[in-house]
Parts: sequence; C-alpha cells; structure tokens
Amino acid sequence: MKKHIFKITILSVVLGLFTLTSCLNDLDTLPSDDDIALADEVFDDPSAYKQVLAKLYAGLAISGQQGPAGLPDISGIDEGFSQYLRQYWLAQEVTTDEAVIGWADGSLPDYHEQDWNSSNEFITALYNRIYYQIKACNTFLNQTTPDLLSGRGVEGSLLTEVNTYRAEARFLRALSYYHALDLFGNVPFTDENDPVGYWTPEQISRADLFNYVESELLAIENELIAPKSNEYARADQAAAWTLLAKLYLNAEVYTGEAKYTEAITYANKVINAGFSLESNYENLFLADNHTANGVIFPIAFDGLHTQTYGGTTFLIHAAVGGTMSATDFGINSGWGGTRTTSSLVNLFNYDFNVTAANNAIGAPSNWGIVGDLTDWGGQPDLTLYQTGTANVLQAYYQLPDAELKFRPDNAWGSDFGDNGNNINVTAGLYKITINTADQTYSIDPLADSRAMFHTDGQNLEIANIPTFTEGYAITKFKNVDRAGNAGSDDSGNFTDTDFPLFRLADVYLIYAEAVLRGGSGGDEATAIGYINELRTRANSPVQVSSIDLDLILDERARELYWEGHRRTDLIRYGKFTSGDYVWPWKGGVINGTSTPSYLNLFPIPSTDINANPNLTQNDGY
Repeated sequence: MKKHIFKITILSVVLGLFTLTSCLNDLDTLPSDDDIALADEVFDDPSAYKQVLAKLYAGLAISGQQGPAGLPDISGIDEGFSQYLRQYWLAQEVTTDEAVIGWADGSLPDYHEQDWNSSNEFITALYNRIYYQIKACNTFLNQTTPDLLSGRGVEGSLLTEVNTYRAEARFLRALSYYHALDLFGNVPFTDENDPVGYWTPEQISRADLFNYVESELLAIENELIAPKSNEYARADQAAAWTLLAKLYLNAEVYTGEAKYTEAITYANKVINAGFSLESNYENLFLADNHTANGVIFPIAFDGLHTQTYGGTTFLIHAAVGGTMSATDFGINSGWGGTRTTSSLVNLFNYDFNVTAANNAIGAPSNWGIVGDLTDWGGQPDLTLYQTGTANVLQAYYQLPDAELKFRPDNAWGSDFGDNGNNINVTAGLYKITINTADQTYSIDPLADSRAMFHTDGQNLEIANIPTFTEGYAITKFKNVDRAGNAGSDDSGNFTDTDFPLFRLADVYLIYAEAVLRGGSGGDEATAIGYINELRTRANSPVQVSSIDLDLILDERARELYWEGHRRTDLIRYGKFTSGDYVWPWKGGVINGTSTPSYLNLFPIPSTDINANPNLTQNDGY
C-alpha cells in the first residue's frame, strides 16, 4: 500500500556488540548467522552508513534483528512486549485515566493500579529499551568521528551526508534521553566518548540531564535539514524544535526552573515552518497517514517491512474486541485488551452555555423552543437565530431529556412539532434547524469528531478491568486507508499505520499553555485562535472566548488521547498522583483513590541497581 521514501528495510546489523555498560549487560547480543555483521565491519563500508542510520530509526519501531520475533534486541521479556513504542505507550497511557488493559501478564496490572515497584518487568523492559537505543546511537557516533571518516576516505558530498546522519543520530539519542529524563529522572549517563568494555557509568542528576538534552538539541539545530525537506520519517529541524518545546514546557518539573518563554520560542519556530492542520482528524491515524498534514515526526511502520507485535500492530489489535469488526480495522482479529475510562469519555460532554459567541449564527428571532425544559407557558425557553436564508432559523443547545415544540413568541397557534405532537429528545448537544414557512425541522446530535468510541455492547463504567466490554473501546487507530482498503500485509497481522509522535496540534497546545503559565513571546488571543482552530477541525460548535489552564489540560486529552502524552501532562498539572484528581481504578480502587507522589518517577530497575554501585534508587522505592 505505501512506500516510505526512507524504508526501514535494512541489512541485519548489531550495533551493540561492543561490551555494553552495566545497565545493559543483560542486553548483549551476539551474531548467530552470516547475515548479521559486526559493528566494526559495517563501519568499514561508508556506503552502508545510511542503512545503519535506518537501524537507529528502526529501534523505535521494531523489536529485534529479524522481526517480528526470533532475534530480539533485548532479553528478559517476550519480544512482542519489548518494542519501544509499546512499552512507552503502556507507561504513558495505562497509568492514567485514558487507558486500561485487561491482560494480567506478569506485573502489567500494576500500571493502572499505580502500585509498581523496582522489580516490575515492564518498567525494566522500557528502561532497557531506552538504553539499548542510546547505546546504538552512541556506537554510530563513536564510529563516525571526523578522524575515522577522514581515515576511511569519506569526503565531499558523502561527508556532508554523513554529518547530517550524525545530527539525526544525536536527535534520536536526545529523544531517548528525554524519555529517560521524563520517566526515570536520575539515570546512568553514557555517550560516544565512554570506554569500550565493562564499566559502571555514573549517575546524572535530572537537572543535569535536562541541560544535556537541551545542549544537544541546540547544537544540532542548524545541522539538521530544514523543516519538511528531509525524507519521510527522518528528523528535521522542526522535530528538534518540537522536542525543545516539550522539554521547556516541562522544565519546571524536571529542574524546578520555569522555561515557558523558551517553550513559546520553539513552538513559534514550528508553527511558522509551514505546517498545516490535517482537515480530517481521522486521517492522522489511518494506514495512509504518511500523506496527512500536520505530522512533524512519525515512527514509521510498514506491514511488510517493519513487522512487530508492538507499535501500531499492538495499538490496533489490542483495542478491538466485543462486537467490533476486525475487518473494519484492517486486521485479522482483535486481541481484546485496551479500553478507556469514563473520565476521558466525559471530557467530550461539553459544558455548553449558549452565548452570542457560541450561537453566532445571526440575530435572535422571535421563534424559539418551548416545552418541559422549564414549563409550557410564557415565552419560548430557548431562542432560535436567523441564518441569512429566508424562514430558516438555527441554534446550538445542550438539551436534557425533554419534550419540545417550536413557536413564535407566546403564540400557540403557529407552534409545530412532530406531526403536531411533542418532539422527544434525549440529553445531548444538538444543532436545531427549523423552517418557519413549511414547518419542518431537524434536531441533529453534535459530537466532537475526535471522540472515537465504540459503545455497542460496552459499559461506560468499568466494574472489572479484565472484561473487554467494561469501558468504551477506542477506534482511533486503524489499519485501513481513507478509501477503506486494508494495509499491505495480506495476513492482517501487521499494520501500515504510522505513529504520529510529534504533530502540529500538540505544538499549538504547548504554545497556549506556555502563554497562560507566564511565558513571553506569545499572546492569549493567538492561543485562543489555536484552540478554536482545533475545535473547528473537530466540527465542534463550542468555540472559546477565554481559556485557562484546566481547559488546556482537557483540550490536550481531547486532541491527543492515546498518543503517549497523558502521564507527562498530568504530572505537570500535579494530578497524576495524590487524591486531587482520581479516575476509575486509580490506586486499584473501582472509584479511584489517592496515590503517593513518589510514583511521579518510575524506579530504576532493581537489576541495574544491583549491578552498578554508582546508582542510587529514586525516592520511595
């Protein structure tokens, strides 16, 4: 179905064959067939450098040397579980109000219950995957120093290309160190200058790691290719700017020092780089989403060339079950695992207060809605507005369960409804249209198009997490294209859908939040415009004339749910732990309960603590 310009179809390369640091000793991998090259052999051939770079990008997408299973990059856990995005998604989503997973594999239930410890094998796999990726990038950078390149005769246009590859490798390493910073805080530090052989790296403080990631991104800012100019799925300047904006937005959490002005600066760089919002929200999560607008940096997947049981293969299969049709999602079967909680669903039930701004259709008319909203007498309870078309009036309203009719002023002789009867409506948000000349009407339910829930056969509230029909299912990611055609893998096992790690909507929301938190270089009017642009794209009639931080947090959930942001967002707002905000099954209690604040950081795995005397465990573990 789709051909990535930068295809992750590479020779099998083991980049971690130099003895790994203590935190990675259990991840050592040795070549077991003739198709796998030793690292030093690969770097003797400069023409293979792009393939090695592809392996670095593939580290975010696949789980081993041959895929989908059989020669894993890391050990100690099922290879399907070990994939980078799958582990990152579980840590960022299942720990929050946005997702539950019904499987009881090992310590997996600990995530949503928020009662994990340093022996949790999924936290260990995430940590090991991050450090495997860092080690791979370090090896590439160690083997492509100016002296080594000169000695291999790398010059001219090839040298220019390799220097760009080096900047991209530094971006990928900064991305993984950002994940380590956000998830684990105070971690072992290693770079391309460290010795080869067994050694125990020193621990870096969270604040110092923040400074390192910042300095790396600033150093490569002008070495990366201009925005929208690189091959698909490769990092460019906009990817680095987005990561900087995210880093600065969370700086107060990471270092205690606010950097909201810097967040606005780099958000503006991205916004002014020529990106545009995809006109149809759904297109961002389909099998041909490589053609969607507004994606700044994706993790690329291909059902034929990047086969994995993680990534979007996991996201799509695990979300399908109950009465859902696997065919509708372009897959052969659902795995019946992930759903959401009522806390996310309820965010789409807007508190809609009718104002002139919300109902800016035209001048109010003398026609309106009357019924048992309040009583059946007096003036109409709700006003209808002129549309500019003769006799056609409209309004948007949040209605309760009610019986209604239309009439002008208090004149019952001109009222009309359902063939003369009352109109029955159930509670919801509606667009109401009437024609006073022929006395026809429509009452159309309105829903934010971002609310992608499967409700048939599903209970809103979750009484039992393992039961798939408890909690609404999410239909956001699909392995079908805009025409409804399934992905390229005829078996229906593996998906073509890319994961939009960074996209423009996130940057809009970063800008808005940083403005409200006191950053300079932006203004609230522009921020409001960005929020309304997102809502207009979602076909929401609920436009805003003012914003506050709580609105931004809720809008981030509506726009970005299931995209790996929620844990970080809730921590920044002080709502991830404690009892200030609870959701179903937080803390292992059906209605949610308070959890201790030390859970804002994951523990360094006990295996690494035991192996490296230089490491100190995070508080609370």
